[in-house]
Amino acid sequence: MASKKTIDMCNGPLLKNIIVYTIPIILTGILQLLFNAADLAVVGRFGGDYSVGAVGSTGAIINLIVNLFIGLSVGAGVTAAHAMGAGRDDDVHKIVHTAIPTAIVSGLFLTVVGVCFSETFLKLMSTPGNIIDLSSIYMKIYFCGITSSMVYNFGSAILRVAGDTKGPLCYLTIAGVINVLLNLVFVICFKMDVAGVALATAISQTVSAVLVVRALMKREDSCKLCLRKMKIYKNQLMRMIRIGVPAGIQGSLFSISNVIIQSSVNSFGEVVVSGNAAAQNLEGFVYTTMNSFHQTALNFTGKNYGARNYDRIGKITRICLGLVFIAGAVLGNFMHLFGTQFLSFYLPKAPDATAYGLIRLKYICVPYFVCGLMDVISGVIRGLGSSIAPMIITVLGVCGLRIAWIYTVFTMDKFHTLESLYLSYIISWTVAFLAELIAYFIISKRIRKKYETKYKEKTVV
Repeated sequence: MASKKTIDMCNGPLLKNIIVYTIPIILTGILQLLFNAADLAVVGRFGGDYSVGAVGSTGAIINLIVNLFIGLSVGAGVTAAHAMGAGRDDDVHKIVHTAIPTAIVSGLFLTVVGVCFSETFLKLMSTPGNIIDLSSIYMKIYFCGITSSMVYNFGSAILRVAGDTKGPLCYLTIAGVINVLLNLVFVICFKMDVAGVALATAISQTVSAVLVVRALMKREDSCKLCLRKMKIYKNQLMRMIRIGVPAGIQGSLFSISNVIIQSSVNSFGEVVVSGNAAAQNLEGFVYTTMNSFHQTALNFTGKNYGARNYDRIGKITRICLGLVFIAGAVLGNFMHLFGTQFLSFYLPKAPDATAYGLIRLKYICVPYFVCGLMDVISGVIRGLGSSIAPMIITVLGVCGLRIAWIYTVFTMDKFHTLESLYLSYIISWTVAFLAELIAYFIISKRIRKKYETKYKEKTVV
């Protein structure tokens, strides 16, 4: 029996259901960002002079390492959505019991990679020498808790596909409060600096993972988790891989371009690095709001694709595109308008870094809605079961274009500026969005035609 908290994605008014479904995802994403925001705020006020830059400079490389496996959680969500939409309860059961052990194995692997190679990765990114030791400490402790993060991501993906977005929000709220309190205790009382905020993050992620697993165990439908029955089923795992690996590769390659950009930012010195890190954290609040519509489009499309409600998918696409445009345009401009005040919260003693952070907000946040449009279309395509097309478009339109920009335009003296560097984001988003829009029309037309052909054949028989 489904929980009263769940939302029916295949029936009822779409606009209302999409908004009600998305709001908890937005709030959940914001809470996740507050983990890092609390880290930066605490070390900025109570830590060393370069602690903000040390923590902030790790984001791009952490995403690069983790995103490949986060893609598998996307694969778990999409395969579960297809199975639920089609009413295949036994398949859903196997997907759930495959997802959690897959998350654990992935997390343990990431822990080994992160602990052993953090300093190497940071050196390859040209991280300034006066912050590299602090950055390395932060990354090693962070990766010690990455298994919990993987379990939370896989578990919450299953819950959201089942229509429950409020549960993950509640669990992350509890973990977020714990994270903030531990930040203050470890940094102020025990003078642990970046090690303290990393440890607080790892502990709070473990709490959120335990709560998600507990929620799955208490369910009474096909998503119910029984720890003794956990087993990696080959067929279900292969379907997760088919959809999840291209999504993970897309995320990792996306991160590679960001790593290269971060390396370019690092070349301007630690003051710019600190300003850039604070601005990245602020723009993250805009991005996570827009990315919530990506997750909604992915799950609504996936479930209706499984149920063969193809007419409903077009409406889902149009509604999510409209909502993400409004959210991105409003929040992006708001963040830039009050950028100085927001940045000073992270950088109270660094007006020069604040000025550099404001440059990033101007070039990234104001046109950020284009990135949101790109993500929504990518989510719809992946919900239709096609994960290769978004990956190829991202590799060429986003990663390829940005890397080409850095090694051509950015190398020219006239354009060797932060403004020119940030401009590559806007151009790549626009190119990728237009390409994905074309891919969506081609794929959706092909699916509809295939279904109509099968329907006619059955009618004739």
